[in-house]
Amino acid sequence: MTEVEAPSPVRVLIVDDETLIRSGLAMILGSAPDITVVASCEGAQALAAVRDEQPDVVLLDIRMPDVDGLTVLRRLTELPDPPYVAMLTTFDTDEYLGEALRLGASGFLLKDTDPEILVRSVRAVATGAGCLSPSVVRRLRHPARAGASYQASEAVSALSPRERQVLAYVGQGLSNAEIGARMHIAVATVKDYVRAVLTKLGVANRIQAAVLADRVGLVEEQEP
Repeated sequence: MTEVEAPSPVRVLIVDDETLIRSGLAMILGSAPDITVVASCEGAQALAAVRDEQPDVVLLDIRMPDVDGLTVLRRLTELPDPPYVAMLTTFDTDEYLGEALRLGASGFLLKDTDPEILVRSVRAVATGAGCLSPSVVRRLRHPARAGASYQASEAVSALSPRERQVLAYVGQGLSNAEIGARMHIAVATVKDYVRAVLTKLGVANRIQAAVLADRVGLVEEQEP
């Protein structure tokens, strides 16, 4: 019988200016058998660490004194083969979230996230599904921006009913496999739908699509 080779652990780099935060995150993530923390550093060392360690996922503090997380994110996305980046944030960083989203962040995690949820979120980011804390979604809605909400509704209205359903599940943070199980279709078919949805909406990744889904109320429509 041929042995099935176990998948490689998710390689994670932690970037934060506080040593205690880096140590705590490393301890939590290091306890998961399928995650390896390859390094941790401050913002100024992030680019070199990514080049040296080739992580799958970077957990990046959005506000640091030496170099802000948005600058680091911009530099990382310019690499030939950039890692997925999840921003670490606190409740007082609202003004940075929209810009991080525009720059292509694959997730937003609060620093007080439950350890179990943190581990699951890192796994999700590593698959490209991304992660978005519900409280962060609320901060990204900008309900007062009627123009933005109208544009979102216009973009979503161009989707087929099946594509709208996929978008709603993306808004819930479901993986392709989970969406396939809900809709009783193959994962490859889900990937095709997701690709079409991103293209029609004109967004760069699933996180941006999830925010649009939430903004137009699709997530509430799809919830059981």
